[in-house]
Amino acid sequence: MTASDDETLSRILDDETIAVVGCSGTPGKAAHDVPKYLQRHGYRIVPVNPTTDEVLGERAYDTLADVDEEIDVVDVFRPSEEVAGIVDEAIERDDVTAIWMQLGIRDDDAAARAAEVGLSVVQDRCMKVEHRRLKAD
Repeated sequence: MTASDDETLSRILDDETIAVVGCSGTPGKAAHDVPKYLQRHGYRIVPVNPTTDEVLGERAYDTLADVDEEIDVVDVFRPSEEVAGIVDEAIERDDVTAIWMQLGIRDDDAAARAAEVGLSVVQDRCMKVEHRRLKAD
């Protein structure tokens, strides 16, 4: 149910547009520094944060449902208790191919629902760490 092999992780990291749910405008927080790193490495970051209008120079959306552009991956920086609702929103979209839950974040039931509809799912792993390990030159 949860992707953990390097081939699957690498394939997810080949996607270009990442909606970061819980993206923070506060430098020093992982929810800011990880998306900033990804942005510097060529990814299109779409912040999802209802408490701000802009993060990392990009328009921030209140919810995934509000995002009016294509999304490949949903990167989750919210507590595990909120994952189920985020996964439900992602499943409603036609464009999302993967759900990535950052370190310390997991919801096996939500992951199973996402996998059942064909989404790749990563739990409790840092996208920046995996990018450095698998993709950085």
